[in-house]
Formats: sequence, C-alpha cells, structure tokens
Amino acid sequence: MEEKRPIIADDRLIVALDVDTFDKMTALVEQLGDSISFYKVGMELYYGAGRKTVRYLRENGKKIFLDLKLHDIPNTVGHSVASVTRLGVNLLTVHAQGGRAMMEAAARSAWITAEELGVERPKILAVTVLTSFDDKGWEEIGGHLPIQEHVLRLAKLAKDSGVDGVIASPREAAAIRELCGEDFMIVTPGIRPAFAQTDDQRRIATPSEALADGSSQLVIGRPITRAVDPKAAVRLILEEMREPAHE
Repeated sequence: MEEKRPIIADDRLIVALDVDTFDKMTALVEQLGDSISFYKVGMELYYGAGRKTVRYLRENGKKIFLDLKLHDIPNTVGHSVASVTRLGVNLLTVHAQGGRAMMEAAARSAWITAEELGVERPKILAVTVLTSFDDKGWEEIGGHLPIQEHVLRLAKLAKDSGVDGVIASPREAAAIRELCGEDFMIVTPGIRPAFAQTDDQRRIATPSEALADGSSQLVIGRPITRAVDPKAAVRLILEEMREPAHE
C-alpha cells in the first residue's frame, strides 16, 4: 500500500478549539501534530482554562487567534487589548458594532503596547454579523438593512478605524474584498467542507469557494474536532482548499 505523504500545514487554515478543558485541548493539538499551525482559542476554552491555553500553544510553536469578541466602551476595550497583546497572540477580535471610537482604541492600544514591549503586534479583526444569522433571525433583532449591506458598512467602518480586517461569512467575502482592497484581512468562519454537516451555521461555503471569493483565512472547528479521525479531516480540507471553485 502506498504510504500517504506528510500533511503540510497551511496558515490559511485555523482550527477552532471547540473544547472546554485544557486537557481536551492538548490532546487534540497533539493528535493533529504538525498538520496544523494555527489555532483559535474561543470564549469557551479561554474562560474555562485561561491564559495557560495561549502559553501552551506558543510553547508548541503554534500561531494563536484569540477570539474573545471584545465589545465595551473604548477605554475598557483599549486596556483589554493591551493585556492580550502581552500574551503574544497573533489575531484578536473586537465587535465592529462597538463603533469607530472603540475600534480605534483597540488598534491604537495594540500598536502602543507592542512597541513598548518590543513584541509583534496582534492583528485586530472586527466581527461583523455572526454566521449563525439568517434573514429571519436578523429581522428578529431589528436588522433593517439586508445582512450583506450591513456587513459591508461595518467592514468599511472597520477599515477606516484602523483595524486589520474583519470576521465575516464567506457569502460576503467577495464584496468586502472589492470594497476594502487586497491588504484587508477577511477571516471566515461558516466553512463547511463537502463531507461535513452544516450544524447551526447558515451563511456557509466550502473551503475552495471561500478562498476563491477573497477569504484570507478559514476558521474550521467541528468538521475537524468532532471527526472520527481529525487528522484525516484536516487532510481532506487541505485538499479542498487547493481545488478550483466556481467552475
């Protein structure tokens, strides 16, 4: 039988650590080994296990997306970003709906703190509209503009506020790319490989579709973390990422 080639990690693939304990996290990271270079630590894991999650990933040579979706008054968010910058993460989220002053405070704090410490500045990403929303759910919370129009408005505001990019569904990626340019980061959850269920995500796309439409990086959790063989799932996803889309 022909031996499978080693899986080469791709920084465009970020695995969401959708677990609630430190031990579950380390078990998954060890299982995936060198096949994954970038991980997302979300609220469930961070609130359950704390800063040692970030420390462990750094010690193991991984890049870190800390997804805490900061949303408060500008002063509080600025101080929070300074604290997180000291941890040495690569990506950090705030809510775009916190407004211009809050996003400017986040961006400014990241620059100042990183310069003071002589460390790499975390890139700030603004969350637009969660991918769990569909049109009905959006209307229920008072969304007057269509989702895509609202996302584009927030993306433009985020860019004007000095943050590095946005979190948006793959359905909006092409329009954001056209509006905000090639240097603006578009990190997309709601990615469902061909072999996976959609779960509670609504505005979704396959890996190849999302990349073709302008996504910079893809965040994928359950299709990997709940797979019978997570490493095999990673291999399939990386293969899908290399496939042409929209043919």
